[in-house]
This record gives sequence, structure tokens and C-alpha cells, in this order.
Amino acid sequence: MAPENKDRAPEAKDRAPETKNRVIAAAILPLVGGPRNIASIAHCMTRLRLGLQDRALVEDEALKALPSVLGVVEDDTYQIVLGPGTVARVAPEFEALVAAEAAQQPRTATELAARGADLKASAKARNATPTKLLLRRIANIFVPLIPALIGCGIIAGLNGLLVNLGWLPGLTPALAAIASGFMALIAVFVGYNTASEFGGTPVLGGAVASIIVFAGVAKITVFGQTLAPGQGGVLGALGAALLAVYVEKWCRRRVPEALDVLVTPTLTVLISGLVTLYGLMFLAGEVSTAIGHGANWLLDHTGAFAGLVLGGLFLPLVMLGLHQALIPIHTTLIEQQGYTVLLPILAMAGAGQVGCAVAVYLRAKHNDSLRTTIRSALPAGFLGVGEPLIYGVSLPLGRPFITACAGGAAGGAFVGLFSMLGDKVGSTAIGPSGWALFPLLQGNHGLGTTIGIYAGGLLTGYAVGFAATYYFAFTRETLTALNTPAPMKPAPASPPASALERTGA
Repeated sequence: MAPENKDRAPEAKDRAPETKNRVIAAAILPLVGGPRNIASIAHCMTRLRLGLQDRALVEDEALKALPSVLGVVEDDTYQIVLGPGTVARVAPEFEALVAAEAAQQPRTATELAARGADLKASAKARNATPTKLLLRRIANIFVPLIPALIGCGIIAGLNGLLVNLGWLPGLTPALAAIASGFMALIAVFVGYNTASEFGGTPVLGGAVASIIVFAGVAKITVFGQTLAPGQGGVLGALGAALLAVYVEKWCRRRVPEALDVLVTPTLTVLISGLVTLYGLMFLAGEVSTAIGHGANWLLDHTGAFAGLVLGGLFLPLVMLGLHQALIPIHTTLIEQQGYTVLLPILAMAGAGQVGCAVAVYLRAKHNDSLRTTIRSALPAGFLGVGEPLIYGVSLPLGRPFITACAGGAAGGAFVGLFSMLGDKVGSTAIGPSGWALFPLLQGNHGLGTTIGIYAGGLLTGYAVGFAATYYFAFTRETLTALNTPAPMKPAPASPPASALERTGA
């Protein structure tokens, strides 16, 4: 029997991560009301997003107390912050548990008919303004692309390092092809996701957007100018696919069913394609060029001030859900220049938040509950996942949220100042921030200079966020209240959800 057990040991070891993720899912499920309370399950890069039948059944405090849970966020869905990597492994286990338990406890016909109808109307109303809904839909187009942007960005950075060092000359062309292939066709993916998000046929959106990257467009002249492959980039692809959705829906309403399968796709691609070639590519190209020139001019001429404003206001923008408008701008800059100069500055907001949290930890000497929250959330904060610190520490306390913004402003001004001096710092992908952004850094000078400036910005953000919080965030009365034996119970926050919230910047 001993040898048999020995042979099984490696297999058991291989199953250990799977078992751990299942345990996490099993711990979460009863605290959110069980399988009957789950209307929908989804996840982004850091959060498990649940649609709930009855919000009142959720045990918030017990859920937050789980070691694997970094925080919770309430928006149009109930979002449990598990962190990058973890959520992608826990979500399938959670879905499997819900399906298994639901099968053992069948829903009644009434429950099936009412699925999703009992979601909190107030939560929807708070975040259902036209602007927020539009920005959320735009974010939904670009967020699925972030893993590919990160992977290709890191490979591009590695390839650049090898080229500069003169190492492995036989491998670098292959790495360049791997890193560049996705960016060369990103318009197609944007078009596909746009059509899917706005209710069209995804492949038709991708087909129309693919026109933008087709080499043959160089034979077409518009407004006296010859088109260039890729002109208009992701903005042109978004516009082309959106037009295709409206053309397709128009055709579906008017074309007889017998002819629909032939006529609708043909007219959708033809009409949208012609408008894209003879209008959208040129217009989107002008807008994309203006964005690139505008970002460079802003940092070249007002770098320190621009960094101060961008770094200081990014956390409030996240609270309002307006930061989602920056996602296509980041993507456009990456497509044009190879990196976005805005993300490293915005990432300084996360540095200010970390410095603020350390100061609160030292000030709250007798608040074990708050100090435990900070200890568990700080590692994620250093890696750019800021939600646990924002919604579990600084925002409920009030004034520390402002001092955290001050730290972000100082770090942004530091990076912006060097941009004014000619040393640009950029990121080859969107998504990570904090220390996780180091592998994606790129600039117009050497990698050492770029890393040094970004690291200096982080240290500045940490220091100013800490000092501002330690010395100015608390009155004598608030310090006394903070250090009472009873654990602090932060007011529930309802922050907006998004692709860049996981950056923590």
C-alpha cells in the first residue's frame, strides 16, 4: 500500500491549486446567499462579478473577513475583489458549485421567470446615467484585449532589451513578430468586440474593421490624400463596427426573411465598408493624430503641471466612472507610438494610496481591525491593485482619501517634470500599475533612465502620500475615535466598475 500512496502523491500535489480555488469558491457561495441568490456570474481581471436576486442576503462583513477576499465593491453587480490570477481560477469553480447546488435544489417556475428581476433597482439607478453607461460599454470593448496587450507588451520589452544588448540576434526577429502581430490586427478585435457589445453580429464588425488594416487601402485616395493601412486605428475600427451594427439592424427590420441570410451581411459590409474607406478612416486618422500630438504637447510644455493634475485627479475620476474614457486614448497612443505616456503618470495615484495606507496603519495603533485590513491589502496595493485600500481604508475615513490624491499628484508631477526635460516614460500596455508596470516600461531614452524616473515617481508618491496623511489627515478627535477598541465599520461605498479600476492607479 505504501508504494501506491507514493505514486499518488504527485497527482495530489498537482490538484492542490485546484482544490484551494474550490475551497475559496465554497467559502464565498453561502455568504452571498447561496446558489438560489445568484442571477449571473462573470469576472474581470481582479473581481468576481455577481448578479444577485436579493442583496440583503449577502453577509458583507463575513465575506470581507475571508483571507482570500481583498474587498467588495457594489455597482450594477456585486463585485468581490480576489486579485489578478486568483479570480480567473476561482470563477470557474464558483460557477461549477452554483450549477451543482442549483441542480440539487431546482428553482421554481416563479424563480426562473423572475431571474434577474429582483436586482436592486437603486444600485442600477445610481450608475445608469447615459454617460456612465456609454463609458462602461466602451470599456467592455477594450478590457478583453488587455491580457493580449500585456503579454505582447512584455515580449516587446524583452525583445528591445535583447536588441540593445546585442544578445540572441537570431531570436529577436521572432520575438518582434510575436509582439507586433496582435497590434497589427488590433482593429479587427476592436471591431468584433464593438459589434458584440452593441448587439450586432461580431464577425461582421470584425470584417468591416479589417478593412482599416488591409494593405490594399494604399491604392485609395480620399480628400486628395492616399490612405495608409491602419489609418484611424482603434477609433476608426470602433466607428466602423458601430456603423455596421446600425446598418445590420436596419436591414434585419426591412429585408424579407427568405433573403436575410444573403442580403443583410452583404449590405452591412458593403455600406459600412464604403463609409469607412471614404470617410471614417480619414476622420479617425485625424483624431488619432491629434490625440498623439496633444498628449506629447501637454507633457512637453506643461509636464509638471499636467502630471500634478492627472495624478491628483485620477482617483476621483475612478469614483465617478469617468476614467473609462481614457482606455481608447491609451490604446491609440500605444498603437501610434508604441507606448502610452499617460499611464505611468496615472499610476502615481496608486502610489499615493499606498503611502496613505502606511500612515493610517501607524496612526491607528489600537485599531486591530483596520490594521489587519491594511496588512492584507498592502501587497496588492504595491502591485497596482488599489481597490482594497481605496474602499476599505482611505475613502471611508474621508480626509485620507484627499491626502492619497496629494501623493498621486506629487508623483505625477515628478514624472511629468522629466517629460518636460525630454525624458518620456511610457507603458507598452494598459492594465498593470505599481511595481507590476516595470516590465512594460518604455521611453524615448535608455531603459535604465525610464525605470529610474518611474521608480522616482513611485517613491515621491509614497513619501508625499504618507507625510500628508500622517500629519494632516487626522484631528485629535478623529484619532481618538480611530483608536477606540471597537473595530471601524466603514460606510458602504458604491464605486463604478471598469477595466482600469484593476490597475489601482
